[in-house]
Amino acid sequence: MTFADGIGLRRIDHVGVAVPDLDRALDLYTGTLGGEAVHREVNEAQGVVEVMVAWPDGGAQVQLLAPTGEDSPIAKFLDKRGPGLQQLAFTVDDVEAAAAALRGRGAALLYESARPGTAGSRINFVHPRDAGGVLVELVEPAREAAQ
Repeated sequence: MTFADGIGLRRIDHVGVAVPDLDRALDLYTGTLGGEAVHREVNEAQGVVEVMVAWPDGGAQVQLLAPTGEDSPIAKFLDKRGPGLQQLAFTVDDVEAAAAALRGRGAALLYESARPGTAGSRINFVHPRDAGGVLVELVEPAREAAQ
């Protein structure tokens, strides 16, 4: 049995990077590194402004996460650890089924049930203590985006 058995992991979806200054980060990722900002939104529930950055050959994207206020989880992350990698996200077929399978293996998830994520996706997170010190996000893309 592999880690992905029964969980429905499909691929790395994106890597989340916490940034204190979104414009400066965009200059790096789109200017210096040649990516393209393909999606931007404010997620009030998560307390972030986020931008998805992609490259021409596809694959995993970089999600830039800047806090909307001092009490957001990203602001707290930046205060504690500074800018940098905040999470590793995997695309899953069904976020609730993946969460149930992981709970069955003893992993703690941050939410009892999925919450709204970027671009209409549904998300949950595996607690870092149960994922080798890494915050692992499970992303079920919006149905129209999954086609």
